Amino acid sequence: MLKRKELDIKPVVPYTTRPIREGEQEGVEYHFVDCATYEAMKKEKKVIEWRDYNTIHGVWSYFTVNDSQFTGEESVILINTLEGYEQIVTYFGKDVVVPLYIELEDGERLSRALKREKEQKTPKYQELCRRFLADSEDFSEEKLKKLNIQTRYENINMEQCLKRLVDTIQRENKTE
Repeated sequence: MLKRKELDIKPVVPYTTRPIREGEQEGVEYHFVDCATYEAMKKEKKVIEWRDYNTIHGVWSYFTVNDSQFTGEESVILINTLEGYEQIVTYFGKDVVVPLYIELEDGERLSRALKREKEQKTPKYQELCRRFLADSEDFSEEKLKKLNIQTRYENINMEQCLKRLVDTIQRENKTE
């Protein structure tokens, strides 16, 4: 979807303190930093939103930084949680943030996560289970209602889902 020139959107690369996984590249999926860098960015008020998770392997933080990725000149897209979305809306304002909530049936979500984990040199199945259960709470119906996220894009048929997403992005870009 990001390769479609007509959408004119740029992906935002978030930051994390977790270890890089096999197949990931610095600056593509995430910017991988240590805890000291994360804390320094927070102290300098560069962090827009953050989430700290107590994982099986210690605390891992995921966060978005107000860096050169946010110029205000172009539309950007960012994958995030509802908690992160809420903080981004608080930071930028609800008039300029559009949620694109992609929904996937739990069994399929678990199956894809398991497949991804099996591809790792050292699979972390306990962490996968913890993450799956935490995501179920993090993306609950109550939280979706609280944030007034009504439109959902079901990821059953990839082509249909992408078409709906593209239509929404094009419509939103016209109203800017």
